[in-house]
Amino acid sequence: MLKTPLNAFHVQHNAKMVDFAGWEMPIFYPRSGPDGAPAGGIVQEHHQVRNSGGMFDVSHMGRVKITGIHAARLLERLCTRAIRSMIKGQCRYSFVCNEQGGIMDDVIVYRYDEDDFLVVVNASNREKLLPHFRRVAEAGQLKVKIDDQTMSTAMVAVQGPKVIDFIGKVSREVPTLKRYAFAVKNLVFVKLTVSRTGYTGEDGVEVILPGGMVGMAMKMILKDVDPNDPNALIRPAGLGARDTLRMEAGMPLYGHELSEETSPLATGFDFAVSLDKDQGDRGESFIGMDALKRQRDAGGPAQKLAGFKLDGKRSARQGMKIMVKDRVVGTVTSGCPSPTLGYPIAMGYLDKELLADGTAIEIDTGKDRIAGVVTKMPFYRPAK
Repeated sequence: MLKTPLNAFHVQHNAKMVDFAGWEMPIFYPRSGPDGAPAGGIVQEHHQVRNSGGMFDVSHMGRVKITGIHAARLLERLCTRAIRSMIKGQCRYSFVCNEQGGIMDDVIVYRYDEDDFLVVVNASNREKLLPHFRRVAEAGQLKVKIDDQTMSTAMVAVQGPKVIDFIGKVSREVPTLKRYAFAVKNLVFVKLTVSRTGYTGEDGVEVILPGGMVGMAMKMILKDVDPNDPNALIRPAGLGARDTLRMEAGMPLYGHELSEETSPLATGFDFAVSLDKDQGDRGESFIGMDALKRQRDAGGPAQKLAGFKLDGKRSARQGMKIMVKDRVVGTVTSGCPSPTLGYPIAMGYLDKELLADGTAIEIDTGKDRIAGVVTKMPFYRPAK
């Protein structure tokens, strides 16, 4: 099993470790209560991020450097978003599709320079995307270097409403970054990439740094991170809270909302699909574009991603059928009790004529049904 550069930190702080996409990752940190009894866990870590700040080790995410005179051209071919129009210091969310228009992954592209990019991919898809990137480059006879930097770097996400003010005490530039922008900073002898994207619904940053220097750098970054202090501004959080946070934020997860059988036109992330980017002198069609254009011209996908507010306390689970009377109208992709909202929420693909807010549905658990209604996503928005 692969281990991130922060593995020793997780073990030191008694994190509950699990296998996630071949990586040993923390699911939560079982902190001790005042009488020595176990306390804390996923719900407490969730509230910590919503109310103050949480730190996530996301080093398992793939980081692929693409450089060379044809780097932008390769990424135009791979990505559903326009790439050449990106400016230096900008991040852009995109899909990578197969020829049939199905989603191979959702990625974030960083532009460092004219011919210098970084692509952050999902851990579960890194091994299939790397040969795909290389095949596309070879087929187009493109002069690029594709360098998988996942094992030589670390990546940490710090999210929460108090995070940016905290960072402002040590950096003037980072708090001024716009959403989906990044800066390269020097910390002693360590070069950091600090971006402002996020996956939890809260503001914050992601930091990419050399794996070999993570010990020294994290002593500074982690000096205000204390798993055992309930009043700490920032506390570590695991993948369990990351999942409930992303669901409240209406963010899709590969293997749940996204797959190679899923059309990006069904996800509701229309901004991430540029079906006209092949126009103009330097236009470039992306892999899967023709299939998606045919789908659009035929009226679009029959089902689209929707959010659901459920009655009672029981949660829906991936694969459960969504019903209207005795008719199957969709399938659940994710569900959880929302720690912030106090009721169960779910996401799933639903017949598009039923997408109106407030439409009554039921979730078939196999034994009985859970009543609910369609609701707009995100389920949660942070206070301004």
